[in-house]
Amino acid sequence: MLTIRLTRKGRKNQPFFRLVVIDKRRSSKGGRPVEELGYVDPLSKKKSFEKERVLYWIKMGAQPTATVHNLLVSEKIIDAPKIKKFSVSKKAKTEAVKAAEAVAAASAAPAPAPQAPTDEPKEEPQK
Repeated sequence: MLTIRLTRKGRKNQPFFRLVVIDKRRSSKGGRPVEELGYVDPLSKKKSFEKERVLYWIKMGAQPTATVHNLLVSEKIIDAPKIKKFSVSKKAKTEAVKAAEAVAAASAAPAPAPQAPTDEPKEEPQK
């Protein structure tokens, strides 16, 4: 399966990324890409993508990673919503599960229903 992803180039503390089409099974650091589609320089905020080639490879079935997808959306190369990349921490997950259990327990135990008044008079006990 082909993917469109970033490969890191540059030196220590000077990152530079190339946008490449590569077989997913190959290493991200090594491995020969099928084609280079552009670059991203995070230090100088420069980006350059070959729009026609990116659209061609997406049409051919190459899947962009979440980061690349969001870059292409921000550059208006593809028209789609951004993908949320963050993950929920374990602490937040447990709190959400506890809150959901509390809501489920509250809705499972129904409140006692008020009794409807009857038309029959109540008899008073004799003394």
